[in-house]
Amino acid sequence: MLSYITLLLVCQLAGEVIARLFRLPVPGPVIGMVILFLGLLVLGRVPEGLDRVGRSLLVNLSLLFVPAGVGVITHLRQIEREWLPISAALIVGTLVTIAVTALVMAALLRRSRP
Repeated sequence: MLSYITLLLVCQLAGEVIARLFRLPVPGPVIGMVILFLGLLVLGRVPEGLDRVGRSLLVNLSLLFVPAGVGVITHLRQIEREWLPISAALIVGTLVTIAVTALVMAALLRRSRP
């Protein structure tokens, strides 16, 4: 189990290194997830230990939001000053995500029909 936790952390570290080395506008953990995903595609399956680690993290997912909550409280004054652009970004981002998801789903449905 420890080896799979280490694997997740190594993928995140590799993502961070790539993001900083190439100055990409994508967070390192996202690149790390892509690296992990590609590795699982090559392997062709999810190892049982990695599945257990993933399920354990999902069960305790709410604990991972504590640092984000602390960050919000820490920067509350700035959020109060910039509430309009933050709200606009959240609304537009949500609408774009819904639209892209719908378009991808429609394309996949068209592709899967005989």
